[in-house]
Parts: sequence; structure tokens; C-alpha cells
Amino acid sequence: MTNERRVLVHPDKEALVASVAARFLTKIIDVLEEQDDAHVVLTGGTVGGGVLAAINASPARDTVDWSRLHFWWGDERWLPAGDAERNDQQAFDALLSHIALDPAKVHRFAASDAGIDLDAAAAAYAEELAAATEDERGFPVFEVMFLGVGPDGHVASLFPGKAEVHERKRTVVAVRGAAKAPAERLSLTLPVINAAERLWMALAGSDKASVLGLALAGASVDEVPVAGVLGRKRTVFFVDKAASAEVPESLIAPGDEFHALVDQHR
Repeated sequence: MTNERRVLVHPDKEALVASVAARFLTKIIDVLEEQDDAHVVLTGGTVGGGVLAAINASPARDTVDWSRLHFWWGDERWLPAGDAERNDQQAFDALLSHIALDPAKVHRFAASDAGIDLDAAAAAYAEELAAATEDERGFPVFEVMFLGVGPDGHVASLFPGKAEVHERKRTVVAVRGAAKAPAERLSLTLPVINAAERLWMALAGSDKASVLGLALAGASVDEVPVAGVLGRKRTVFFVDKAASAEVPESLIAPGDEFHALVDQHR
């Protein structure tokens, strides 16, 4: 079986976040026409937050019945609740505090001041994932999963050369000694990430160009974790011009769009 990776190039970061926001609103409206609810995974970072802010600013925002969406996070920094560096707080500031959501469907990772340790927090999120599905895999079907990509190629909080990249049994891992502060984090694992229907990764800036080039050239997951990311239906890299600098010219189709077929079981 093959799956398609697509790279969509935009002139700048502003055009990139506007495009992703518009695509998300269109897609989630389509999904909700076909099913009762939907599960979406959010990410943090400048671009991730920019996408959520663009969704909030869109005239189409209120055409979505947000109460039917479950919100999850791909990873979280082990910081106190409400800390501005937490991914969930950034999402609330940019979008979630502005929409009519169902609080019971907002699935935050535990915070460092919740009275449990990092390992217990990972186990608790795994239990919450399992409780939200009847699927024997232990987690719901994610219609859209947003992921950021670091300059070192990390996704969620799965970093190069770390054992967590190879985890295949657990759905959530406690991360210690991360290459980027804070050193302690919580993260979904690759099997959960790759089971998402649609994986959308947004990259902006020249510091992401090398990582994107390596991922598309088949680098190892140890070297570049994002190289191991592949959704069930679609895997899309939304990038600005600067981040596309090392995508081989021969692979860029007319309209600044590149399609690559990759083996789903790689």
C-alpha cells in the first residue's frame, strides 16, 4: 500500500498560516457532515499558534459546531497549569477560549503542579485516550493532527537519537533530557501519530529547509524523527518559500506543489 506525502509551498509564513486555517475549516465542516464528532490534535509553537489565531480570525469560524470536536495535544511541556509556554495555554489564548466548545471534550495533559509525577501523567493521558475509543489500539481516530517540526527534525516531543522515537507499545511517553527546554515533557508516540487520518505539518523559515530535505530524502528516524511520520490518508507539509529551499527542484510540480509516493510500512 502506498500513501502520498505532499509539500505545498507558500510565499511566506502569513500566507502559509492563512492557507492551513482555511483548509482546516473546510475539512472539519466536511467531516462533521458525515459523522457525529471528530478528534483533532493540536500543536504549539509560533506557526501552530499562528494557524489557530488565523482560524479564530476567519469569518468562517462560527460555521463550525465546535462542541462536536474533541481536542487533544501531540505533546506538552512539563510546566505548571496556565504557564504561557504550555501548548494547551497557547491554544486557549489563540482559539479555544473564543469558541463554544464542550469542556468535557478538551483533553489536556496533566500539569507539573497537578500532584503527580511525569510517568503517572503519561499513564493518565494514555488512559484518557483509551477511554475515548472502543478501538483495541487504545486511542481514537484522529481526523486531523497538527504537528510542528523543529530545526533538528523532532516532532511532538520525539527527539533525534532518543529511545522514545522507537516506542511501539505505549501510546504516551514521559520524555526526560529533551534537547530543547524544558527537558521534561509528555508526548504521543509514532504509532499514534501515524494512525491519524491526516497529518498536517507547518514549517516556516530557512532553519527548517535542511530537515525537510532530509525527511523527503529518506533519512533515518533516529537522525530526523519527522522522516518516520506518515498518516493513514494524507501527510502534508505546508511550508513557506524559505523552508522549501532544499526540496529537490525535480520533485516540485507546477504550482509549487510536490507529490511523493512513499511506502506506508517503511
